[in-house]
Amino acid sequence: MSVTVVVGAQWGDEGKAKVIDLLARENSVVARYQGGHNAGHTVVVGTEKYALQLIPSGVLYDHVTPVIGNGVVVDMPTLFAEIDRLESRSISCAKLTVSSQAQLIFPWHQSWDAISEGNLGDNKIGTTLKGIGPAYADKARRVGIRVGACVDLESFAEQVNERATAENIDIVHAGGDALDVERIVTEFVAYAKRLQPYIGDTVGLLHDAVDAGQDILLEGAQATFLDLDHGTYPFVTSSNPTAGGASVGSGIGPRLLDRIIGITKAYTTRVGSGPFPTETLGEIGEKLVDIGREFGTVTGRRRRTGWVDCVMLRHAGRINSLTELALTKLDVLDTFDEVKVCTGYRINGEVVHGYPDRSDVLGQVVADYITLPGWKTELRNCRSVDDLPIEARAFITAVERESGIPIRIIGVGPERDEVLDWTPASIFGGVS
Repeated sequence: MSVTVVVGAQWGDEGKAKVIDLLARENSVVARYQGGHNAGHTVVVGTEKYALQLIPSGVLYDHVTPVIGNGVVVDMPTLFAEIDRLESRSISCAKLTVSSQAQLIFPWHQSWDAISEGNLGDNKIGTTLKGIGPAYADKARRVGIRVGACVDLESFAEQVNERATAENIDIVHAGGDALDVERIVTEFVAYAKRLQPYIGDTVGLLHDAVDAGQDILLEGAQATFLDLDHGTYPFVTSSNPTAGGASVGSGIGPRLLDRIIGITKAYTTRVGSGPFPTETLGEIGEKLVDIGREFGTVTGRRRRTGWVDCVMLRHAGRINSLTELALTKLDVLDTFDEVKVCTGYRINGEVVHGYPDRSDVLGQVVADYITLPGWKTELRNCRSVDDLPIEARAFITAVERESGIPIRIIGVGPERDEVLDWTPASIFGGVS
C-alpha cells in the first residue's frame, strides 16, 4: 500500500494531469483533494485530448475509482457537463464518488466573484470568476451548503431558497444583477437529484482502500505558490494545494503519505497578476508561449512565461516535503540556442537568502542565472536517459542540483507515453 501526492511546484499549469495519468496506471483510487472547476487538467491519448476540470484524471482508466474529496468545492452544472462529455466518448464515470462533506457552488458565489473582482479595479487578483473564493468563504463562515444536503431534496430546496433569497438582497445592494431565485431552486434541486447516486463517505472509502492494501493517488489542483497560506498572497487561490492540504482535503493523515511528487515545467508560467522574478518578455517570452501553447485550459488566458526558478523549487520542496520532482515540457526548449536556470535572487545587488516571505519583497528581486547551451534537437522520441543529448542532460542535472530535489520523471512531449525515467543510476558524471 502506498499513498502518493501530486503537487504543483510552481504557479500551476505544470502538467500535473499528464503525470497523474501516468501514475494512475498503478493506483486503484485517484482522489482530488481541493480546488474547484477553476482548475484545468489536460490528458492527451493519441489523437484524443481530454480536458478535465473537476473529475480526477484517473477516470480514464477502468480500474480506477475516481474520488472528489471533502476539500473540493463542487459546481454541479460543470460536473455534469464533464460527466456527459466523458461518457459520450465512452469514458465511464460510474465509479465516481463525491464526498458528502464537499461544499457546493451556487450562482450567487459567481455573482460575488464578479462584484469583488470588479471593485478591485487595477488591482485585480485575476480570479477565474467561477465562484471558488466566495464558496470557500461561505465554508469558513459556516453558511455553505454541503453535497450531503442533496440526499433530502425537500430540505435542500429550503436551504437553497433561504440562501439565494438572502444573497440576492446583498448582491443587488452591491450593484450586481438580481438572481432569479425560483429558477435557481428548480435547477439545483434537479442537479441534486442527479448527484445522489455519486454521493458517499469518501474518507471511509479512502481508509477502506488503505486497509485493503490498495495504492492511492491524491491529486491537487493549482500549485504551491497559489496556496492560500504559502503562495504569493493576495494573488493566490482560495484553498491549500500544498501537501498539507492533501491530508485535510482527503481525510488521509500525514503519516500515511509516503511519496510526494512536485511537478515543475522546464520553465515557469503564471496566470494573472503577482510577482514573477524570472518572467521573460519580448521574443523569448513569446516563443515560450507559442511553442508551449501557454493558454489556460479553463479560461483561455495567455500565461506569463519565464525561465525555470530553482529558488522557488527549493522552497516548494520545504513546504511540501517533496520526495522528488517530475520535470515536464522539456521539449518546449528544443529550439533554443541557450537555456537559463535561476539559481538565486538579489535586491540592490545584495544576495537574498531563501524565498522571500512577502510578495512585495519578491516583486523587487532580480534573478541570478546560469546559462547553458541548448540542445537544438527534438526530444519527443526519447525514452531513456541515453537518448537525451548531453546538453539536455546537463540542464536536468542543473535543475536537480540547484533545487536540491531529485528528479525522477521527465516529460518530453504532450502525449501520455512521451516520458522517461531519470534515476540516480541514469545520471552521468562530468556535468557541472
